[in-house]
Order: sequence, then structure tokens, then C-alpha cells
Amino acid sequence: MDRRSLTCLNLKSRSGLLQYCLVSLAMAQLVPPAPLRADVDLSLPKYRLAADELAVVVNDRDPLSVRIGEYYLRARGLPQENLLHLAFDPQRGSLTPAVFRPLREELLRNTPQRIQAYALTWRSPYRVGCMSMTSAITFGFDKAWCSAYRCATTRHSPYYDYPGANPIEDLTLRPSMLIAAENFTDAKDLIDRGLAADASLPRGTAYLVNTRDKQRGVRAFDYPRIKLLMEGWIDSEIIDQEALRNRDDVLFYFTGTTRVPGLETLGFRPGAIADHLTSAGGQLLKSRQMSALEWLKAGASGSYGTVVEPCNHLGKFPSPALVMEHYGSGSTLIEAYWKSVQQPGEGLFIGDPLAAPFDHVEITQTDQGTKLLTRNLKPGRYQLAQAPSPIGPFKPVSNLVIGYHQTEFSLPMMAEGFYRLRLHGKYTTSH
Repeated sequence: MDRRSLTCLNLKSRSGLLQYCLVSLAMAQLVPPAPLRADVDLSLPKYRLAADELAVVVNDRDPLSVRIGEYYLRARGLPQENLLHLAFDPQRGSLTPAVFRPLREELLRNTPQRIQAYALTWRSPYRVGCMSMTSAITFGFDKAWCSAYRCATTRHSPYYDYPGANPIEDLTLRPSMLIAAENFTDAKDLIDRGLAADASLPRGTAYLVNTRDKQRGVRAFDYPRIKLLMEGWIDSEIIDQEALRNRDDVLFYFTGTTRVPGLETLGFRPGAIADHLTSAGGQLLKSRQMSALEWLKAGASGSYGTVVEPCNHLGKFPSPALVMEHYGSGSTLIEAYWKSVQQPGEGLFIGDPLAAPFDHVEITQTDQGTKLLTRNLKPGRYQLAQAPSPIGPFKPVSNLVIGYHQTEFSLPMMAEGFYRLRLHGKYTTSH
């Protein structure tokens, strides 16, 4: 029996991330050598933000911001043209809309069109008027993203549960995230954890913590449904206590409280996401409650908090089901987190935007055919096509129907040429 092994490489293009797989053949020792056939390339649909589609924005008046930005650029292997510069007072927690607007206009002018998202490398300012810095950069300052009166709802994000990976073309926006840290050591640790997370398929647990704080624990009613949805996808555990302690496999941690004790007893997996639903978690300087920054210092790779009083509207905070669904399907941290918040105007996203622990593709070939292992294909009807060159013409080879949370797929034996798998029918998700 001849055995075929395949090594998958992530290659970037101006049009986005393509997962190209280079097939190499190796014959079993007991089988006489056969002529080696030519290499075969397989292209999958774009399902996530490509690294070179992220711009890194630094504040030239903040030496720590510049140092973090330059390190992130090197660590992620991003081109120099992805480094963008602004200059503003780094000592203030908030910018006025009048000061912010020309800064954003300058940023937009200098942003290459291919850029789909921003990494902002500062801790302060974290707010623009009544909006968070990340939402103001993404949408532009507009009071419609803020509560018109105490506890009012706000404008809904078009990026909420968005199924695509090209927001600037589809939605005319670029999500943004703060790579926030108090010092360079903390920032480097955060960035290095994000790199370690990539394609690691981590074994860990999503902890859904239900505290006695019912005002801030409004997400807990949905925990049983989330646990059921994630069965076989991400291990989930509902914890009915004030805080989680002495666990070393934390992949997700969702709770509702003003402060989270016991963080020093936990071990977070690289790429972990954690947040606590409370009023002032996004206030990164002198917050009266626990800052979202404490999650990153404890070992998480991403967190979220609001910068003004949001009240306990579910739509103003991450939906654990959506975070876990998108992240577990190979999306980057910035994409998964942003897609989980319906009303993000007052909410601040922090962490490593490119962390992607579930972005993994593996292909194996035997004389029985081709097996594809990945979590990255959304439910729907797909068509496999083949061409003699990368530009075509492509001719259909077979059709494939992919179900919800399906990770293993059988494809025909691949002959010489170039292959692509494309979605040909709508899919739905169950959140």
C-alpha cells in the first residue's frame, strides 16, 4: 500500500489567507518504487483574517507603544508598511471627539486598502468621549454608539456574527484591538503566548462561572444551552461558585462580578479568552472595579470590558456561545471577540488580535483517497474543482456537504494539478 503524507503551509496573498497544502509521496518499504507524480495544491475558502491584513498602529509620543508595535511587527513577520504612526498625549485616559477625529482621518488616509483590521499598541487613552477607543477607531466617533440616556441600548454592529473574513470590502469597517500592557515585559509575554497558541488545537476547558451576583451574572441563564452546543467541540463546565480556583487548563473563562479572585491559582492555555461582566472593566487606568487588563496579566490572551456605564444589557457584552463558535472554527481572536458583541460602542477589546489556536489544517492521502482534517469549514454545500494551473480553468471534481461542527472530510484521490474547495450553498449556525 502506498502512503502519502502532506505538509500544510500557511501562505498569504493580497486577496487574503489561502491554505495551500504541498503533497509529497512516500512509498512503503514493501512496495516497489513507483514514479512520483507532480505536486498538488489545495486552496480552501478564506475563513479568517490573514496576518498581513493587520495594521499595527503606534503612538509616537509613547515610547512603550512604539516598542510594543515594533516587536509585534517582528514577531508576526509583518511587512514594514503595516506599521502606522499617530501622535497624541499618552497620559490621558480619554480623548475628546474633537481631538480624535483628525487622528482617525490621518489613520484612514495612511492605511493600505488591503488592511482588514488594526492592532493599537497602547494602554491609554482607552476611551473617546462616550465610546471605547477600539470602537471609535473601528466605526468613527458617533453618539449613536453610546447610551442616549442611562441604561439605553445603542446602535448594533454590522460585524455581529458576521460570517465573512473581508470586513472592509463587505462592511466598510476594520475591527481594532488594543495590545495593552503596563510594561514591555507584560506585552512581550502576551505576544509570545499568542504565537504559541497558533494552530495548537489546545486541550482545555471553557469555564462558565455562575456567581451569586445576579445583576452581573445575566449571561448565566444561557450556560446550559452553551454547554450543549459545544458538546464535542469545546469542553465546557458550568461552575456555581464565586470564582474558579486551582485549574491549569483554562481556555475560556466567563463570569459576572466586580472583581475576580483566585487568578493567581489558574493556568491559562495559550490563546485563552476571559472576561467578567461588570461596568468598568474597560477602564484600564484607576478603575474602581477589576480592569480587563488583569486577565492578560494572569495569562489570558484576550479580554473585554466597558469604558462607561453600560448597565447589564446582554448585547453590550460578549456572547460566550459566539466567541467559542467563531474562535473554535479557526478565526483569530480579534474576529471571534468582535463578532460576539452586538452593541460594542462602549466596549474595549484587548489582547493579541492574531492569536488563532484552532486554525489548523491536516491532509492525509492513501490509496483509499484523501482525508481532510480541519475545524475551519463552515456548514454548507461545497464543490471541489481541479485545474492545470492556479488561474484555471477549474472543472468540478466532486461535491461535499459539510455539517455543523464537522471536522473530518473524505475527498477523492488528488491527481496532478491545482485544487480548490469553495462554498456553493448558504449555511446557518445555531447559537
